[in-house]
Amino acid sequence: MARLITVAIHTYEKALALRTMLENEGVKVELNNVNLEVPGFSSGVRVRIKEDDLPLALRIIENRELFGETSAPSSSPAHTILVPVDLSENSYKAACVASHIAFRQQSDLLFLYSYIDPYIAGNVQFTDSLSYEIGETGAREQLIDNARKLMNHFADRLRAAMRRGDIPVVKFTHTVVEGVPEDAIIESAKQTFPRLIIMGTRGADKKESEMIGSVTAEVLDEGRFTVLTVPEPLPLEASLNPSNILFFSNLNQDDILAIDALYRLFGNSEASVTIVHIPKKKRFSDTSADKALRRLSEYCRNNFRHYHFVSVPICQADGDKEFAELHRTHNFDLIVVPNRKRNAFSRLFNPGLAHKILFQTDIPMLIIPV
Repeated sequence: MARLITVAIHTYEKALALRTMLENEGVKVELNNVNLEVPGFSSGVRVRIKEDDLPLALRIIENRELFGETSAPSSSPAHTILVPVDLSENSYKAACVASHIAFRQQSDLLFLYSYIDPYIAGNVQFTDSLSYEIGETGAREQLIDNARKLMNHFADRLRAAMRRGDIPVVKFTHTVVEGVPEDAIIESAKQTFPRLIIMGTRGADKKESEMIGSVTAEVLDEGRFTVLTVPEPLPLEASLNPSNILFFSNLNQDDILAIDALYRLFGNSEASVTIVHIPKKKRFSDTSADKALRRLSEYCRNNFRHYHFVSVPICQADGDKEFAELHRTHNFDLIVVPNRKRNAFSRLFNPGLAHKILFQTDIPMLIIPV
């Protein structure tokens, strides 16, 4: 017979509420020291459970807002992490990674799902053989209802993973909006000012052939938000606590701001940071670039104590080859790119470094606006 242990001692009313909450999640509960004749006057009621159920019971008790009991409001507003999802397996993986980061950052999560309404423009012609017609009354309402049901199912799956202890328990909300995904993401970010946007991306071998990843690229090119990409090949259980980081330097003061932003997000543990610079113009001689890299590395070593910094110059002509060799020897688990907002002409004919790397690698990437 399993041994019973006491997890809490409450008044009768609170003990009943706790028993209901635990039993709703499959934990059997016994109440002891109850005055059966006048239960309302009982004090010191023991809430007892099987010893094997203790880990699950503690997660439920410590995170009551997730399991049905509203917690007291926070004394200060939480920072929000925005997670756009398309309800695919890869966006679920991004949501799991986001829960680990939100737990470490003590942040809330906001999941955003957008859908395109084919009825909004009446008769919308996509190709010669594909078009949408205005449907019967209520068709748009059904479309919205289906989108909300899918999002609720996605949220329930995350709650189940939190209950099992597969991912950390964090507060989250979700919303469904109509619109083109990249526009919906950018508009939501402008309204909520998230500290971070986390987006799932497809594998590098699929991005070009299937034109998937363009939504992420559009958000990156906006250049206003800190974005973390979660590539499809990343293991589902990954918590993304990087230890080998590649940082692309512009050799200006924006680098320090970007490293500071990186450190605020992932500075809770030791890491090695390799700083590289790919010259765009002959603005620096090779000697002056080396000196600038060394000075930047020295400054960072003195101010970001959890990180170990090294600097490596890269020749523009052999950039791809040298990058591949660096990754082979260091096995980077995060690439950091300071990113500037670019006009539409530049984005079309001369994509930025972040845009290029997005389509060429399966390494998570942190894009920091400067």
